[in-house]
Amino acid sequence: MIREINKVAVIGAGVMGAGIAAQIANSGVQVVLLDIVPEGAADRSIIARKAIEKLIKTDPAPLMSKRNAKLITPGNIEDDLGLLADCDWIIEAVIERLDIKQTLYAKLQAVRKAGSIVSSNTSTIPLAKLVEGQPEQFAQDFLITHFFNPPRYMRLMEVVASPQTSAETVTAIEQFSDVRLGKSVVRCNDRPGFIGNRLGVYWLQVAVVKAIEHGITIEEADAIISKPLGIPKTGVFGLLDLVGLDLMPHINASMAANLPPDDPFLAVNKPLPLVDKMIAEGYTGRKGKGGFYRLNRTGGAKVKEGIDLATGEYRKSQKPDVSALAAARKDLTKLFTVDARLGRYALDVMGATLSYAARLVGDAADSADKIDEAMRLGYNWKYGPFELIDKLGADWVIAAFQQAGLPVAPILEQARKRSFYRVENGERHVLGLDGNYTDVVRPEGVVMLADVKLRSAPIIKNGSAALWDVGDGVACFEFTSKMNSIDNGTFELLGKSLAIVAKQFKALVLYNEASHFSAGANLGMASFAMNIAAWPLIEELVEGGQKMMKAMRDAPFPVVGAPSGMALGGGCEFLLHCDAVQAHAETYMGLVEVGVGLIPGWGGCKEMLARWSEPGKLPNGPMPAVGKAFELISTATVSKSANEAKDYGYMRQNDGITMNRYRLLADAKKKALSLVEGYQPRTTPTYRLPGPTGKTAMMMAVDGFHKLGKATDYDLVVANALANVLSGGDTDFIEEMSEDDVLALERKNFYKLVREKGTAARIAHMLETGKPLRN
Repeated sequence: MIREINKVAVIGAGVMGAGIAAQIANSGVQVVLLDIVPEGAADRSIIARKAIEKLIKTDPAPLMSKRNAKLITPGNIEDDLGLLADCDWIIEAVIERLDIKQTLYAKLQAVRKAGSIVSSNTSTIPLAKLVEGQPEQFAQDFLITHFFNPPRYMRLMEVVASPQTSAETVTAIEQFSDVRLGKSVVRCNDRPGFIGNRLGVYWLQVAVVKAIEHGITIEEADAIISKPLGIPKTGVFGLLDLVGLDLMPHINASMAANLPPDDPFLAVNKPLPLVDKMIAEGYTGRKGKGGFYRLNRTGGAKVKEGIDLATGEYRKSQKPDVSALAAARKDLTKLFTVDARLGRYALDVMGATLSYAARLVGDAADSADKIDEAMRLGYNWKYGPFELIDKLGADWVIAAFQQAGLPVAPILEQARKRSFYRVENGERHVLGLDGNYTDVVRPEGVVMLADVKLRSAPIIKNGSAALWDVGDGVACFEFTSKMNSIDNGTFELLGKSLAIVAKQFKALVLYNEASHFSAGANLGMASFAMNIAAWPLIEELVEGGQKMMKAMRDAPFPVVGAPSGMALGGGCEFLLHCDAVQAHAETYMGLVEVGVGLIPGWGGCKEMLARWSEPGKLPNGPMPAVGKAFELISTATVSKSANEAKDYGYMRQNDGITMNRYRLLADAKKKALSLVEGYQPRTTPTYRLPGPTGKTAMMMAVDGFHKLGKATDYDLVVANALANVLSGGDTDFIEEMSEDDVLALERKNFYKLVREKGTAARIAHMLETGKPLRN
């Protein structure tokens, strides 16, 4: 029987501890947050109380809804340890000092209830040292749960258990962290730094040391050790600025103190006087005055500057010339060979990192796939180190290591003439130290489209979308274009898919495993059509999209949308037409068309009117629903979580939220199947809209913003078109409008805007810069 976790305590209200408390509150679980009593403080729980206040104000937000702060109870460890008596899990997140932690554990032992779980969020101290001298029962209930910062957004959790830790303790924590907190749990061995920090800190240290040795600028380093390798664009120095330079000396010192004498980290753990100087002067990264990069605001300007690693002086940051590395797009090995200076740096950094990763198999982790998962989710790498080796070719890597004098670990020797991963009989396998392949096992209950693709072919597909059989009578419609943008090909395949599902399946799920559900309509195609005045093409896309959205909504089977990441514009409209939504918690929804000089054209306007007109949503009358829809669409409001999407009406209150991204498809299937029995399509709504008087009221509000400088001249043009639709045009509140009437207004006003020069300018600017034009 798995122990239930209904209440949690976090001790330590620093950035990390408060963030952990926030994520527990995001799961709907009550949490107690304790810290020390500051000397002479009138409010003895001021540290925890201030931490909660900061959680509400911080951006990016640690809380998925500000309401979740009410689930966090502040206190202090002198007066409020009694609050822990009914907690099922107590998380220690105090300073990385063994003596302080062990003193705290003795206090916890006196107040915690029998069977409660205690864990440490330590990132470097071995578990064996933490439980040294502790009672046997404490050791059975104790483990390490290492969250990554920020806890809401970083999906990795490293779990370390000792031989004394009970199996029930580990199972309870892994299940709760997976399902309720949305974490991918990776079991690590009890080694310093575990997996993520052991390899990640080594990688960062090598990158900094080698950049200084080779005379590589920080801009060059971040351009090379980033996107070409599937590493975030922050690269190395940008990442250090993000996490804080002041953490480097502490983590490095702890690693050096606990690692064995022959560990390669010790050879690169060299003094960095420049970093010490920067920290002393307050240049600790983004949280300080700046870091390796800073914004110079002298004279009211904002000039991005980068530090010269040789002189320690700031100079204007310049985009480096790394054009020679373009060849690596087709052949990754070219990254290390096409430019002697930059290639040598890349090989020094990544060669050492991959060699070290290979050394950690059998040490920090039992298998290569655990290390890959830790680096993908802990450092946002697109490919783990062993996936990178497969992309380069194990034989090429071995030869490069030998030439560079790097050790070739036993696991790498096993990969000669083959790869770390293979697919056989539709199953993915990983190479082990013994030279044999074993299954890459998903947690129970996880269904991944990537696995379906290994075992089967799509039912139908084109360049924009594909239809898959995901089992149990459920089909999956997947967007496949760049950024999952929507075009005529999407609607063409949707029409064919609806016909197939009606005959062969019980339900349909809209889902994909890209970073984002959909960025909306294909703006590149729209811009091309506008430039050649191909208005019939645009009209075909808009009218065809409206018809397909209605066809999907009126289909004789349930349709469930399962978004993750951005679901913007047309992507949001797809979801608005679903019977239900099962969203990943990190879903950012919104109708953002005004940013490119347009209005929703695939039924977004009429769907928002219908949702905000539902009984009990808003006061009765002609304007409340219209005003709310106008507010959300005209300001391109985007939810910052699935929870917030419910507040804006993009999701219904009974729609589901999945915390773990890996579980989204399984949860969406379950939701879809629950709607099958007795299914009836939604009733087509009718509308009573205020007409010209309502439009006047909306435009008066926009005019007010325009006079204050908060709305541009072209904002007035776009707002006027939107107000035309939402007010119902020339209608009157006593007249009933059909859905088709509102759709016709959407089309009419969309077609007007698409012919405007201001709209063309906004679309061109968005395509070129990725940012909206304020014309």
